[in-house]
Amino acid sequence: MVMLKKNIISIVLMLSALGVMAQPYDASHISAAIALKIPGNPAINYPLTMTSNSNSSYNLKMVAKEKIPVSVLQQVSEQNGIKKIKVQITALENIYFNYSQQFATDSPHNDCLFYMPGFWYRRNLRSPKEAPSFHTSDSWTVREDRLSTPLTGIFNEKSGEYISVLRVDSFINEALITHKEGEVILSGKTSIGFTGFENINGIASLSFGYPYQETPKSYIRKLTLAPSIKSFQFLKKGESIIVTWNIKQGKADDFADFVKQTWEYSYDTYKPMEVKTNYSVDMMKRVMSNFFTSSFVGDKPLKYYSGVGLRTDDCKSTGSAEVGFVGRILLNAFNALEYGKQQNRKELQDNAYDIFDSYLKNGFSEAGFFKEFVDYNTNYEEQVHSIRRQSEGIYAMLHFLQYEKQNGRKHPEWEKRIKGMLDIFLKLQKSDGSFPRKFKDDLFVVDKSGGSTPSATLPLVMGYKFFKNKRYLESAKKSAAYLENELISKSDYFSSTLDANCEDKEASLYAATATYYLALVTQGTERQHYASLAKKAAYFALSWYYVWDVPFAQGQMLGDIGLKTRGWGNVSVENNHIDVFVFEFNSVLKWLAREYNESRFTDFSKVIESSMKQLLPYEGNLCGVAKEGYYPEVVQHTNWDYGRNGKGFYNDIFAPGWTVASLWELFSPGRSEAYLK
Repeated sequence: MVMLKKNIISIVLMLSALGVMAQPYDASHISAAIALKIPGNPAINYPLTMTSNSNSSYNLKMVAKEKIPVSVLQQVSEQNGIKKIKVQITALENIYFNYSQQFATDSPHNDCLFYMPGFWYRRNLRSPKEAPSFHTSDSWTVREDRLSTPLTGIFNEKSGEYISVLRVDSFINEALITHKEGEVILSGKTSIGFTGFENINGIASLSFGYPYQETPKSYIRKLTLAPSIKSFQFLKKGESIIVTWNIKQGKADDFADFVKQTWEYSYDTYKPMEVKTNYSVDMMKRVMSNFFTSSFVGDKPLKYYSGVGLRTDDCKSTGSAEVGFVGRILLNAFNALEYGKQQNRKELQDNAYDIFDSYLKNGFSEAGFFKEFVDYNTNYEEQVHSIRRQSEGIYAMLHFLQYEKQNGRKHPEWEKRIKGMLDIFLKLQKSDGSFPRKFKDDLFVVDKSGGSTPSATLPLVMGYKFFKNKRYLESAKKSAAYLENELISKSDYFSSTLDANCEDKEASLYAATATYYLALVTQGTERQHYASLAKKAAYFALSWYYVWDVPFAQGQMLGDIGLKTRGWGNVSVENNHIDVFVFEFNSVLKWLAREYNESRFTDFSKVIESSMKQLLPYEGNLCGVAKEGYYPEVVQHTNWDYGRNGKGFYNDIFAPGWTVASLWELFSPGRSEAYLK
């Protein structure tokens, strides 16, 4: 007990020196319980009381009022202001158990914002009530593999103080379950616990434990909340299991600073290393180029690569042609052309030129926007435009035009088309600098949300460089002012993806990329300002990327083929899977690393680059898809699915068009810097 008091005093002194009043690890802040289940019977929950345990290296004992067939001990230590909580659970008889613990902060729940990396930001109020958010409950616990770091943080907006809990065990086991709700007994060992936050009598509290539970709801697929789940781990008489968490307290200027500090802490704790593969960049491009040849559809008014709505089990082309977002036809065409020239592959060149020619002839609406999505099987043509897909189409075409110009080939009709689109963008932009998310040909706004605004900044900056038109640069700067005022300064990144309306990775990634572009074309204090905005947004984008490896059970394909999740990014609150959406973000990270001498950015960019090579499908190693080079999309790494298959597998329908485009840009670094220099 004396040693425990010394530890607590040292923590208090250290945090007080940092301007933080440490919350002691004592009975006034800690509550715990263990639930024991006899198969076929409801579990019984036993509250535990903290007492001293002086005759052991475990200095605390957690005791129930009743005699129970389990011993629960805790070892509490401190290093560098971080409390390490090691819990040892020993079975006195054969048991099935679930252990839970709460650490109450000294902050009113209503004063706090909450953070679970890659899943929960602030109060998730951008998400609908059908997804995890404060709309449904102000208290949530989730299984750790939902999160890019198995961590929960609570930030007090008024005081600037924060507290987080981070799981620091080895994650090597996962077990299958027969049910996904209620009380479930695991079929084997799992390493996955739970983490979250709860409102306990008006006080914000960290909640964590092992094995996993999800309350008040589980989230099983898009916009589908399900009943809660609590899992039970078997422990044989005489056996022990040890589970470890770190509790860290600190102070931050605002929520953005809190996210920055917490990401750096998480990265430094896990120290993710590059994933070793035998795949060179040359091999990645050579194999993925099979997508360009195999998916090409040349017998329609619009020629295209079929990369939308394919089945993983046959990868047969469909009638869907999509310019940006999921299909990324025009960017793939540019990549195929450039690669075809480099490798002297005439088929790639011819197909790419055919695509460009067909879109010039048949690919525009009456008002001059791209026909974003056409389905020739149903004769459906999307009438509502999106700023994101339009922007991505212009982005691709400006790369194409610049490349052609550098090689002595000009396309005046295309230049006229692209200039006309940029001119319409100037009319579409609102007075606050934002662009509506969705609109019609007559510029009638269908969705006024400004979350997709940064996607427009990129082609505006590029258009300024290509056409030497300062109006485009002024429009880009105006859009950046909106990003600064409404997204970056408020730490509110939302609605950049088109198939969800919530907090998402892509809004922060696009914001970082947009301000990076502006930094590349400005100088002095203006350049420094844009660089600082890019850095601030980059931390939020980074927070979606995994720094740890999620365990899979035997029989879950992704685990059986050895997938390491570190370096992959979660998608959004609504779409809770990982994917290879990175595009230029690695280039942004490397540039920021040079600007700010931040080695973490460089090192983690290498992790991302190495890890995203893992699921390259080629003969004898198809990784669960039917054709070589058709890189998988919906990688389901947790208890969530798009409707099919669940953890450890893909959804049955996927869109390799954008995955190939993203990886191609990842492996073609420095494009924008070369374009904008």
